[in-house]
Amino acid sequence: MGRLDGKVALVTGGGSGIGRQTSVRFAEEGARVVVADLRGDTAEETAAEIRAAGADATACAMDVTRGADVAAGVQAAIDAFGGVDVVVNNAGITITGAAHDLTEDDWDRELAINLKSVYLVSKALWPHFLERGGGSIVSTASIAGLWAIPDDAAYCASKAGVIMLTKCLALDGAKAGIRANCVCPGFIQTPMIDGYFADQPDPAASREFAVGLHPLGRLGEPRDIADGFVYLASDDARWVTGTALTVDGGLTAGIWGG
Repeated sequence: MGRLDGKVALVTGGGSGIGRQTSVRFAEEGARVVVADLRGDTAEETAAEIRAAGADATACAMDVTRGADVAAGVQAAIDAFGGVDVVVNNAGITITGAAHDLTEDDWDRELAINLKSVYLVSKALWPHFLERGGGSIVSTASIAGLWAIPDDAAYCASKAGVIMLTKCLALDGAKAGIRANCVCPGFIQTPMIDGYFADQPDPAASREFAVGLHPLGRLGEPRDIADGFVYLASDDARWVTGTALTVDGGLTAGIWGG
């Protein structure tokens, strides 16, 4: 018995990194998975990996910043498997820069992909969840939504917004059986973090510094976050809503002198 047997999950940003691993883990736990990504080819790669392992998955291209595109993708997910029980709002980017250095376009793009997308996808699924008598919304926030990081203003603001939006969704959906939670990862080994390090003056030193911030002595792996999503999406978390689950190797536990 898998922890997600009988459930259908829609995962945004499922073509790589945390999204891909979450899609795979959900399938391992018995879910049928709809993998959504701006790049339809990478979404299909994830879905093909799941199918090759003997589970059910399909893929769709979705621009999570456009309401019409999101609505079409949500409907495609419902059509594929007859309904959706869980959505993982994982699509995200990071654009480095202090607030006074960021262009208006960069600010808008970061907030649209990281935060507006959570609103759009949750809004599109809300009537469906009401009809089904409930559902689970889980989203990728970040420790950057809890602690400020220099030269990362838009990313931090967007992830703080995800945490607060999660709490609002939890309150608004509680009476209808709609749960909303998020995970706050530390530094995770993904293509996105590789890009972040590459933008630093000394990428190798930046990576070494980041590793040293985590008392458990390593960067996180996508599976570390995927396992958090499995818990929050499962019936094990049936009395959990409005929570920001920190999965960060101890980074935010306190001052670390290791």
